[in-house]
This record gives sequence, structure tokens and C-alpha cells, in this order.
Amino acid sequence: MLIERIYDEDLAQASYLIGCQAKGEAVVVDGRRDIAVYQELADRNGMKIVAVTETHIHADYLSGTRELAAATGATIYVSGEGGPDWQYEFDGERLFDGDKITLGNITIQAVHTPGHTPEHLSFLVTDGAFSDQPGYLLSGDFVFSGDLGRPDLLDEAAGGIDTRFVGAKQLFASLRDKFLTLPDYVQVHPAHGAGSACGKALGAIPSSTVGYERLYAWWGPYLAGNDEQGFIDELLEGQPDAHAYFGRMKRENREGPAVMGGRAPLKELDNADVARELAEDKVTFIDTRSNSQVHQGTVTGSLNVPAGKSVASYGAWVVNPETENPLVLLAADQEQAQDLWDHLIRVGIDNVAGFVTSLDGLPLSTPKLIQPADLADFDAAMILDVRNRTEHTAGHIPGSHQLSGGRVMWHLDELPTEGTIVTYCQSGVRNSVAASALRRAGYDVVELDGSYAGWSAWQQARQSVSSS
Repeated sequence: MLIERIYDEDLAQASYLIGCQAKGEAVVVDGRRDIAVYQELADRNGMKIVAVTETHIHADYLSGTRELAAATGATIYVSGEGGPDWQYEFDGERLFDGDKITLGNITIQAVHTPGHTPEHLSFLVTDGAFSDQPGYLLSGDFVFSGDLGRPDLLDEAAGGIDTRFVGAKQLFASLRDKFLTLPDYVQVHPAHGAGSACGKALGAIPSSTVGYERLYAWWGPYLAGNDEQGFIDELLEGQPDAHAYFGRMKRENREGPAVMGGRAPLKELDNADVARELAEDKVTFIDTRSNSQVHQGTVTGSLNVPAGKSVASYGAWVVNPETENPLVLLAADQEQAQDLWDHLIRVGIDNVAGFVTSLDGLPLSTPKLIQPADLADFDAAMILDVRNRTEHTAGHIPGSHQLSGGRVMWHLDELPTEGTIVTYCQSGVRNSVAASALRRAGYDVVELDGSYAGWSAWQQARQSVSSS
């Protein structure tokens, strides 16, 4: 048996390829939309992908289940659990608690583990060539290393009302009745790692065991003492902000993500043509440089989505693909442009017109900055903290209003309609992303140079001088 973990650092998301080496067949679980990685992995191991499935209707990325099935002819399997309000709306075999997918000697059994979502499945994997007992659990967004999937996302991102309390109770029951009934040696392979907003304290360790989580996870004592209310209280406290795009992901994943098919390589565009289309508001420019470079000058009306490990996350913060123009990417070359596009399609941002390699001939402007020393005397209509609420609670600029970067563009009603908004995050990266979107939307924005870290250092230096 082969189990391969494919990890996307951008979205802190793990998918899995499980293959029977004897029969040459494989299944992909929780796949993403840029599917070449699974096809190449199967080819290297002499396998054919015959099945694709997923643990639940995802909120943080757009599923590649339909994309992979269309490319390979594999059978789609999705959850049929959760009741009528949580049914997939596209064709596929429905899995219920206890149902099995068989690949040669390998058995993959669906286990209904609601709580994060009502329809959530985990998958128990048995390598029949080695044992008749399951040895592995693909836990999806149910159990993470050191944490659990949050039960409040349906409230935060999908329009639910107080579903978190039912979800928390379901998580407690799923742990008690399903997870903790498994042998301690069963390996646990979750769908997310550290950095994901699907939980509040996910570990970076890629896998765990039932026994280790039973003994050392924060929730262990609550289950051992059958303290459901204590469990619920701690589970729901301090959850991070849910990104606004999660609602769109939930809807599209339930309906069935669009199948792109083979994508032609992105073309390099002529800068003069791009300048003309920018003037006619026919395209949107994505400046993929760092915030420090953007602050030296950027394309007027552009969005800052810095290249690196968070392209999908930041892109989804500021680009609504249902209303936005086709995108033009700034990239070093075609290879980088293609990689950027791969990240963007993971959150449903498909419409990319092409790329340019320089800003030559494009309309430029310089974002406005303010120094920490000048902030107190500046007439700001609002000081906007775009960090998470947990960061804001830990320390913030007095009088600032917290609205995380992943929610700003969907909560403009919280912002003043007139005057200047001063924005900051921790170091300036997230701030540059959010500020670029606000400027494009017509707001007068000034970024705090150095953001909260710079302001804190200035405060400390000033206090040191005054006490000496």
C-alpha cells in the first residue's frame, strides 16, 4: 500500500493519494484543482486514479474532485450524510457511515464524524495485505495534530445562526463514539496543518496517532471526564477570524466547482495593450512584489498579492472572481506566472488574462505612508487594524478598529465613507494587501509604515528616552 501526503503550504491543506501497488489503482482524497501533482504521482508509481473523494464540503479552498474525475475518468464518491440541508448538488456515488471503497487489498471505510460540518466523513484505511484491521485514519477537518476542526464556520462563513453549539456537541460525540473507540496505534492523517483558519491551534506535525491525541491534545481531559460543557466552552473560545471568501467556497463546493479542463499556458502580454485596457477598466493588475517594493511605486488601481506561499489566501482576500475583471499578473517569467495561476485557481480565481514582466509604460502611483511618530497628530477618520481579532486583543493601537484582512472587502459598511483611513497589520505584508484593495475601491488610505511592530518599537524607544 502507498499513502502519499500532498501538502499545500499556501492554504495549509493536505490531500492524499492512497494506492494499491499490486493492482495499480489509486484514490485521491481532498484533492485540489491544479491536479497535475496527483497525475504525476500516480504515473511515477505505475498507478491509475480510479476514485476521488473528499471528507466534507470544504470552506477554505475549491475542491479538485470534479476536475480530477473529468481528467482521469475516476468515480466520484462524496458524503451522503448530514441531512437534506447538507447534500452535494452534483453527481457522484454517496457514501454513508460504514460504506467502503475497495482497491485491491486496500479497504477505505467511511466514518461519519460530524461536528466541523454535519456531513463530515473520516476514512479508516486497512491494508489487507498486512492486516485485517485498520491502521490509518484520514481525519479531514475532524481531528488535527493537537486540535480539532472548528464548529463555528457555518455561522461565520455560510450564513448559519448558532450552529456552532450543535456542531460542538457533535464533535464531542464524534470523539467519544468514533475516534476514541479506535486502537491507540491507528495513525491519524489530518487535512490541515499549522496556519489554517479551520482550527485555532493546529500543530505543524503532519500526522499523529489516536493514542497520542487521547493523552496529550487539549480536549483529552474533557473526554476522559465526560465534561461536555467544559469541552464546548474551550472549543468555541478564541477561534480566529474566518475569511469572507469561505462562504463562496462553501457554496461552490456544494454546487460543484467548474471543471476547467486543460489550461493553455499563460501568455506574456504587451505592456502598451495592458496600459490601454487598464485605462478602460477592462483588466485588473496584480502586483506580486513585496510590500516594500510596492511602496516605492505600483500600478495605479492595482492589487498587491505578493508572490510566495500565500498567493491563494491573499488573492481570495481581495479578488471576488464573480465581479472582478480578468487579471494581469506581474511575473518574472512564464513559469512563475503559471505557478501563481495554479495557486489562484485553488480558491476559484480562474480568469487570468496573462502576465507582464515589468511595469514599463504602465500608469504608476506611490502608496501613501505615515510614520509612527506622526500618527497621534494625524486626523484619521479611522485607524484600521487588519490583523486577526486574537492579535488585536493581545495588543493594539489605542482607538483602532479591528477588521481582519480576509474580511475587509466584504464588510465595507464598517468603514467611514469620508476621510482618511490609516491601516496597519503586524509587519506590513497583510496591510499592503488590504490597503491596495481599499484604494482600488475608492477609499483614501494611508498605511502605517512598519505597522504594529514599527509602532511598538517607536513606543518603546520613546519610553526609554523619557525614563533616562
